[in-house]
Amino acid sequence: MATVPLKDELDIVIPTIRNLDFLEMWRPFFQQYHLIIVQDGDPSKIINVPDGFDYELYNRNDINKILGPRASCISFKDSACRCFGYMVSKKKYIFTIDDDCFVAKDPSGKDINALEQHIKNLLCPATPYFFNTLYDPFRDGADFVRGYPFSLREGVPTAVSHGLWLNIPDYDAPTQLVKPLERNTRYVDMVLTIPKGTLFPMCGMNLAFDRDLIGPAMYFGLMGDGQPIGRYDDMWAGWCCKVICDHLGLGIKTGLPYIYHSKASNPFVNLKKEYNGIFWQEEIIPFFQQLNLSKESTTVQKCYVEMAKQVNDKLGKIDPYFVKLADAMVTWIEAWDELNPATKDSAKVTNAASK
Repeated sequence: MATVPLKDELDIVIPTIRNLDFLEMWRPFFQQYHLIIVQDGDPSKIINVPDGFDYELYNRNDINKILGPRASCISFKDSACRCFGYMVSKKKYIFTIDDDCFVAKDPSGKDINALEQHIKNLLCPATPYFFNTLYDPFRDGADFVRGYPFSLREGVPTAVSHGLWLNIPDYDAPTQLVKPLERNTRYVDMVLTIPKGTLFPMCGMNLAFDRDLIGPAMYFGLMGDGQPIGRYDDMWAGWCCKVICDHLGLGIKTGLPYIYHSKASNPFVNLKKEYNGIFWQEEIIPFFQQLNLSKESTTVQKCYVEMAKQVNDKLGKIDPYFVKLADAMVTWIEAWDELNPATKDSAKVTNAASK
């Protein structure tokens, strides 16, 4: 049997409310890995997992038992609960996928091993400081183009690999409403590093990251039941991660791999969840664009706690929700450090800003 890349160093995290029959399609690619399944909603519901998978399953009762009073930072009745899986994992790498995502095919008709491509992305450097017009210079058949500074060709560690989707695009509710039949059929054979200082809308349905480098910042916020906003969980984590990666000298890649997103969510339900976010994002984005972290913030945890204070001070004026969110961000870090004492200062990355 061929060697399985990072078999003992990677967990697959899946949030779900239903039986995981979709794993049958992924069996050739996932069966060798350990799965962490986070059950959303009613904890008494039985979730069936196909035979032959190595997994652990957590429901709301488990979350409450493990985190105690700090369980309040984990969203309820929202896929944001997946970040609990990041916290309890003990592996260096995480791949997370939604249960309505299937194996996509490349233009030749071959099944795409999304996990393998994410691993390739994470194991080779990123180039956030100077854009290479041939995209990822570390891919086979590519290199740094003429005029690319030699001093920057070593690149920086890649913290996040953000994959894309065929079929149902990741649109917000207003776009869904005006383009109900639109499907993404375009496969673009490309990976690129998101430049320093540029934010992006991160989607959590096909995502991998280096847990040691950026894990404590992969908090998917307070969403879903009891909260005035939904469907911004992964984007919130993406904005926080990008600012911290820029500060600590880490990179984020986007592009390959593709998965096949099978099911369009209801745009009217989505609009109710997104309604506040659509207004708030016009102030949240400038906040993150202007957010500066101090030289004292040399670990992800320190960056995140400092960021939480700024969320409280600056975004708290928009709505009391952000004061609550800032508190939850600090609680998340406390819970992370309690469950991961050995990795409390694991993100000892040289702060590029202090050089």
